[in-house]
Amino acid sequence: MTMPNEHITVSRRFLAHADEQLQAGDLPQASEKGWGAAAHYLKAVAMRRGWTNNSHRDFFVIKDRLAEETDDPHEIKVLFGVLRGLHQNFYEPLYTGEDVRIGIESAKKFIDKLDEAGVLQ
Repeated sequence: MTMPNEHITVSRRFLAHADEQLQAGDLPQASEKGWGAAAHYLKAVAMRRGWTNNSHRDFFVIKDRLAEETDDPHEIKVLFGVLRGLHQNFYEPLYTGEDVRIGIESAKKFIDKLDEAGVLQ
């Protein structure tokens, strides 16, 4: 069974891989790593809190619950929408390199905002 700290480690590693894949020009992989970083982060929080995290639908519930703990719930929800676009871009590569770069920056901002709110404590 994967533990919360392992999900955090994977999240951080995926953020680094997203940048690497973007630099290499592999936009679908860069996109999926950006989404994956956020997904693993949300899994870590859910595990620590005893919340269900078995499906994509659960990510929406987790995101909504956590957004209310931040100083800007709207921004968290908007950033999550950008991240969902990254996930879709893995399967249907339509994004430009700039789109993917913005998406990866959004993944970093999403995680940073949740960190600042102390959701992992």
